[in-house]
Amino acid sequence: MSLSSFFAQYGLFIVQLLTAVVLFAAFAGIVVLVARRGSEETGSISVQKMNEKFEQMRDAVTDVMLDKKELRQKKKARRRERKRATKSEHEKRDRIYVIDFKGDLHASATASLREEVSAVTAVAAAGETVLLRLENAGGAVHEHGLAASQLLRLKAKQLHLIVAVDKIAASGGYLMACVADRIIAAPFAVVGSIGVLMQLPNFHRWLESRGIDFEQVTAGRFKRTLTVFGENTKEAREKVRTELEDIHALFKSQIAEHRPQVEIDSVATGEHWYGMQALELQLVDELMTSDEYLSDRYARADIYRFEYKRKKPLPERVVAGAQALFTHWQ
Repeated sequence: MSLSSFFAQYGLFIVQLLTAVVLFAAFAGIVVLVARRGSEETGSISVQKMNEKFEQMRDAVTDVMLDKKELRQKKKARRRERKRATKSEHEKRDRIYVIDFKGDLHASATASLREEVSAVTAVAAAGETVLLRLENAGGAVHEHGLAASQLLRLKAKQLHLIVAVDKIAASGGYLMACVADRIIAAPFAVVGSIGVLMQLPNFHRWLESRGIDFEQVTAGRFKRTLTVFGENTKEAREKVRTELEDIHALFKSQIAEHRPQVEIDSVATGEHWYGMQALELQLVDELMTSDEYLSDRYARADIYRFEYKRKKPLPERVVAGAQALFTHWQ
């Protein structure tokens, strides 16, 4: 078999594989839509008081380090503390509401975030604190913009919003983080990437060399610009570049509005920085992990973690499993 014949057969195999994947995705989408039509999406908010977790951890460690006499005395002291706490339950303590957001390219956790924000705003009083533990490497602009808008609902209710970045808040992740009243970050957390990216392959020359035409009919000069299979023009490239610059300008204006202390032109280069560098650039306010923040406050504040749990219908769970299997196979 000649080399050109091998590549031709290999290319045909890739096309067939992609066709099968597209058909599978379309079928899976239809199954999910049909399932959703038959029943409304259900879910529930779970609320966990985190103070007990910290107290149990503290007590477990302390007990190991004490001798029997000291341990008896410590347990008596704890009982007295609990009695005093029970008598003073009517006294108002600070409250901290914790929400977690783990992002992906499509910010799919936004669906849960909007429910969690609604639950918090329903019970929180003006001036109380919300801690968002954010882990997000960025993705689609409009979807991360919606997630940032959900966070602004908290500020509209006069709640103090703190974003904690333990690992990463880049690109769309920082678009969310920058709306906070305060940003804390771990020393080696990745922060920034204030830029916009679009990339796609183009198979036009490969198709043309094999005598394959690609037809695309549109109404509207810029209904479609860059394409995967057609010939891309200079005008289309310039149009896309202009659109990216417009999005970048909106990104910068969001940061300038909520973090005026940042020298925006020096950081809006698409680069990312680690927490220690981000502090110097004023992209974050303090070097601290979310664990450090909470463990320092549980003794004097009631800490509640809110989580929205959505019940997925069986067809959707099957599709999600199949997609995960295919991704692993790739």
